[in-house]
This record gives sequence, C-alpha cells and structure tokens, in this order.
Amino acid sequence: MFVKQLSVFMENREGRLEQAAEVLKDQGINILSLSMADTMEYGMLRLVVSDPELAKSALREKGFSAKLTDVLAVRLDDQVGELYRLTHILRTNGLNIEYMYALAASEKKAIIVKTSDGEAAAAAVLAGGLALYGNEEL
Repeated sequence: MFVKQLSVFMENREGRLEQAAEVLKDQGINILSLSMADTMEYGMLRLVVSDPELAKSALREKGFSAKLTDVLAVRLDDQVGELYRLTHILRTNGLNIEYMYALAASEKKAIIVKTSDGEAAAAAVLAGGLALYGNEEL
C-alpha cells in the first residue's frame, strides 16, 4: 500500500546533487521519480527509487543524510479532474497534504503524496475509488 521514499538532506552547493546521483548510478539504482526543494543553504531531495534500502545505505556511506519515509503512489487516469478528485477525497476526510509530486515512470500515471496521516489517507483513497501502487509494481 505504501511506497518507500528516500529523502536526502544536502547542502546547496555546486556538485552535491551530481554526487548523490553518482552514488545511485554506481549502485545500479534507478530513479523513478524525484522532487528537489531548496533554500539558499540546503536542499531536500525526495526520490522514489528501484531499491530504497540500498540507496539509503549507499548514500549514508558517502556522507549524505538519508532516510526512508512511507508515501502513497496514487494511480491517476490521464483525464481532466483527477487531481481534483484526489484532493477532494483527502480534504473531505480531514487530511492535509504535506507535499506531492508526479511519478516519472512513463508507463505509470501516478502522483506521490505525503499526508498528515498515511493510513487514513490510504483508506480514504481506496474508498474513494482510486488505486495505489506498491514498491513492487513500480
């Protein structure tokens, strides 16, 4: 029901993102989706990858601060109103969206969502007629 998201805290300096990408490349880890948020001093890289545990340990070995978080990968049809449908389901169930970003895997249409209560959000999404991907499917 949940997907493991890799969150990497890094300094906002030249080459740091490249270094993280190199670690993943060297381990043969595929990046399925990512989001990067930054300030003047630091960045938060959020990724869905082919092997989250290996990615976390490999990045930590190279000095990165990395952790795994459970998020939802909500399947969305390629049609008008699907984002509204998802946000409406969550809001009417009293759930706050902390962040979201699109899943980049070409054959999968989904959005990665972190909410205030993952278990309740998963139940609400399923009850609302939407489907979820798991790590194995991605």
